[in-house]
Amino acid sequence: MVTWPVALYTVVAVAPSVLFWCALKVPPVLRWWRRRREPEVPAGPPIEKLAADLRRVHRLLADLPSGASAVRRYGTRQAYDALLVQACREVEVEHRLDTLPEGFDRGIERLRVEESLAERGLSVS
Repeated sequence: MVTWPVALYTVVAVAPSVLFWCALKVPPVLRWWRRRREPEVPAGPPIEKLAADLRRVHRLLADLPSGASAVRRYGTRQAYDALLVQACREVEVEHRLDTLPEGFDRGIERLRVEESLAERGLSVS
């Protein structure tokens, strides 16, 4: 007989704390569970579109006329490098295009990255 009032008191005293704890902890756990079950959304454009853009800008860079302005050449190279960096991120190729200054070393790195991408099945030319 004595255990009934003690059990009732325990439920009345503990229930609000348990309910508030559940109200705080359960929604984040449910969000985590839903996110875990959802398919991963790629961060960038589809790899096919990225490859087509790379080829297009590569052709633009190769076909620049000899009288093209330095600004146009620089801008086209920067666009090409940005696409190369995106492609490297997608297929997990190490690169140093972000760190190297414009010049001979960056040109060599550009060639190395193009070759690494080709080895992984993403042909640039």
